[in-house]
Amino acid sequence: MEIKIGIQNIAREVVLESAKDADEVARIVSEALDGGKELRLEDEKGRQIIVPSAVIGYVEIGVQEQRRVGFGAL
Repeated sequence: MEIKIGIQNIAREVVLESAKDADEVARIVSEALDGGKELRLEDEKGRQIIVPSAVIGYVEIGVQEQRRVGFGAL
């Protein structure tokens, strides 16, 4: 699922793909905003993304999408 993190005073978003479900990501974000010092997420390739919770503008959690297999006709 795609996760977008908006940082205050920065034009670009931090975008990552995560294997976690939406509820788990929402819980992690909520804990970071409620008193944590940082938001720490891991993408599908195992890289860690750490953002100080004080500078988070928003977090957009995408929908879990099943991957399509096969050929499509346009």
